[in-house]
Amino acid sequence: MDNSFHMPRIGDMAPDFEASTTHGMLRFSDYIKDHWTILFSHPADFTPVCTTELSSFAEHGKWFADHHTKLIGLSIDSIHSHVAWVNNVHEKTGVYMDFPIIADIDMKVAKLYGMLHENTSNTAAVRAVFFIDPKGIIRLIMYYPLNVGRNMDEIMRVLQALQAADENACAMPVNWRPGDKVIVPPPKTLKEMEARKADKSLEMVDFYLAKKELA
Repeated sequence: MDNSFHMPRIGDMAPDFEASTTHGMLRFSDYIKDHWTILFSHPADFTPVCTTELSSFAEHGKWFADHHTKLIGLSIDSIHSHVAWVNNVHEKTGVYMDFPIIADIDMKVAKLYGMLHENTSNTAAVRAVFFIDPKGIIRLIMYYPLNVGRNMDEIMRVLQALQAADENACAMPVNWRPGDKVIVPPPKTLKEMEARKADKSLEMVDFYLAKKELA
């Protein structure tokens, strides 16, 4: 199978690699250790949609740091192009894209993560977003086409949802946002079902669908 079609899946360990970035040579497994990480690709430097997207990641950098999350970008451009682009955006807009951006000239990382979709382009990565937990496991994947920018609100929402679900052993209903009720795991025995019916702290839609407030 062609490496360009390798698609890491939810639940897989994030493939490790070493690459040149705007922060120097970086071993991915070292960078992501004990943190949540968002790895995102963009088609090319000095392009309009990509500039709006990576600027938005940079503008929300403190928010991601406050949520124990590291950012790292990628495109199939040289390190010189990355540095020039970061400088250009900073000079023109005041936004400083200070997270690492991988220079993936040989497309090694893009192929490793299935970011090349041949029906779109053989030389530009689609707009992929990988959410990786502190254990190095891929927890959520998003793909956007070359001509549609990502939704930063949704990226932030699902990160909070993943973190809250892990911390509280629960699931999130449609459109969940912090402060909303969460779904508790369904009962696996009749005894658990009866206990659930008696639990007045739950919003019971039915025995298999119950919601609760997070403390």
